[in-house]
Amino acid sequence: MESFNKIINGEKPVLVDFFATWCGPCKMMSPILKEVKQNLGERVTILKVDVDKNQELMAHPDYQVRGVPTLMLFQKGEILWKQSGVVSKDEIISQVSSYI
Repeated sequence: MESFNKIINGEKPVLVDFFATWCGPCKMMSPILKEVKQNLGERVTILKVDVDKNQELMAHPDYQVRGVPTLMLFQKGEILWKQSGVVSKDEIISQVSSYI
């Protein structure tokens, strides 16, 4: 939790992918996030969080992850955008680009 907080409190936007290894839609997000990273490069950090191994983050009152996949965009510790389900590359890039 401490290292997670350190990462999301930085100046650079951080896109967090709350996922589960058993989740089909989560597996669909993986190549989409790779494309996002290729497009945005070092301007964004992408962090994958396995909800089965990080129950305290999933249950955190500020995050309230109720389903996977859930994407959240953080900057300076603030949630700027949150979306559950499979999200298109273009939608993610559009959301992140407004903060970089």
